Amino acid sequence: MSQTRTEHPEDAEQADQAEQASAAAPQDPRQDDAGAAEETDQAEGAESAEDAEEQDTPDEGDIAADYLEELLDIVDLDGDIDIEVRGERTYVSVVAEEGEEELDDLVGRRGEVLDALQELTRLAVLTATGGRTRLVLDVAGHRETRRGELKEQADDAVETVRENGQDVHLEPMSSYERKIVHDFIAEAGLVSESEGEGKRRHVVVTAE
Repeated sequence: MSQTRTEHPEDAEQADQAEQASAAAPQDPRQDDAGAAEETDQAEGAESAEDAEEQDTPDEGDIAADYLEELLDIVDLDGDIDIEVRGERTYVSVVAEEGEEELDDLVGRRGEVLDALQELTRLAVLTATGGRTRLVLDVAGHRETRRGELKEQADDAVETVRENGQDVHLEPMSSYERKIVHDFIAEAGLVSESEGEGKRRHVVVTAE
């Protein structure tokens, strides 16, 4: 069992600006340097405090990975854990060391077990850090496969709405999957919204 971390920082904005020419009058050479030295010490002290605070803050990806490793040990399953940081969101994936089918029990027939496991993992992070997380958990590539299926459903709905102008109701799905579908529909230039309550909540695609 192993952990792998991949960082994808957002493109840095090129905000560096050229320094403006100083028009200040020459300083008195007899000026005491104590003030400058004090400012330097204060700046270094502030940086040290910030570094220490960052080091004391637990990383949500590591917390999630430790939690999942304990769970895999309990259920006697083998798997590697990959951690990916994309922008401000952490993606954690459990990948089978051999056949993916051995992790099917952690996914469920329609991904319901995976959704529950993701919430438990988020709760573990919340407990450790005191802050909410948007961490996304995948097991055996299920979410990537499901994303392709959702793309096909969204494309079919867009085509139907454009052909006859009638609203299209998609199958009930989790909030995470509905968000993916909403994004696909928006990219196609149509409108979508969620309707229904609880497990019956689903996406409706309209022309307006």
